[in-house]
Amino acid sequence: MRKPYITIIDELSKFALSLFLLSVLVFTMSRLAPGDPLYSYYGDRVEKMGTQEQEAARERLGLHAPIPVQYVQWMKGALHGDFGISYKYKTDVKEVIADRIGNTLLLGGLGFVIIFVLALLLGLFCAWREDKAADRVVCGIGTVTSCIPEFWLSLVLILVFAVWLGWLPSSGAYSVGMERNPADRGSHLILPLAVVVLGHLWYYAYLVRNRLLEETRADYVLLARMKGLSGKQVLYRHCLRNAMPSYLSMMAIALPHILGGTYVVETVFSYPGIGTLAYESARYQDYNLLMLVSLMTGGLVIFGNMLARIINVWIDPRMSLKSGGMSGEVREF
Repeated sequence: MRKPYITIIDELSKFALSLFLLSVLVFTMSRLAPGDPLYSYYGDRVEKMGTQEQEAARERLGLHAPIPVQYVQWMKGALHGDFGISYKYKTDVKEVIADRIGNTLLLGGLGFVIIFVLALLLGLFCAWREDKAADRVVCGIGTVTSCIPEFWLSLVLILVFAVWLGWLPSSGAYSVGMERNPADRGSHLILPLAVVVLGHLWYYAYLVRNRLLEETRADYVLLARMKGLSGKQVLYRHCLRNAMPSYLSMMAIALPHILGGTYVVETVFSYPGIGTLAYESARYQDYNLLMLVSLMTGGLVIFGNMLARIINVWIDPRMSLKSGGMSGEVREF
């Protein structure tokens, strides 16, 4: 068995290499995509510029050199914490993201916690009431809600609760001048949070249910029942404990999945978060902002998968550390 610190170094090396490859891919594809970033920076004034003025503007923004040269220049700045300025917002991209990231963390963090608390409870309930009326009803409702596209569900909720009933706001993270008002921020969170939760809840609850049902059919369950334990006691004391490593690794892997749904919801509700910035940076060819948002999102995806492997090795002693880093058969749902 390899020493833990060597394995951690391997994982960090893979993390750094993955981010590097991601940066090269995003940098290259963004600059090969159609569109002119000068319109993002100068707006309609570009149409009044002559050829020499446009070339001078590209040189000021660092867009005149070949793509490999641009990447090297960008990487030099990034290694020193300088990711450039946003063409659209005319300020440092770190400041632009700092103003929005708190909103995304609030929406995504609350959604993540609610989803996995309810998924565990629903999964336990359905496994306990397998094939009974309550299980069939919950499974039916969950299947329907999980098949509804998030953007369509968002529009329906806006139409009902914001337009027809007028109970809740339809966009934004808070009303003007109410940034520090918890009640106002809470009212703006209800609809986006409902879409995030409903869009992902049953998917994970169904996985929990099936994983628990697999455990209930194992040989040790029969032995426990022969010893006089009730089905409920076996489910909570043994099956749930054996399913926890897979559940925790699923939570780690689910980080980017739920984050992707949060980005869609932010765009529909005009919620000022990282998801809205990702959409705007791609739409307006805001290269520097797009690079940092992509690296943050990609880094979270890579970290989630790395964390899942670490959790499985840490919790389940039957998993081994092999020469390629942390590995072993991850027990999927």
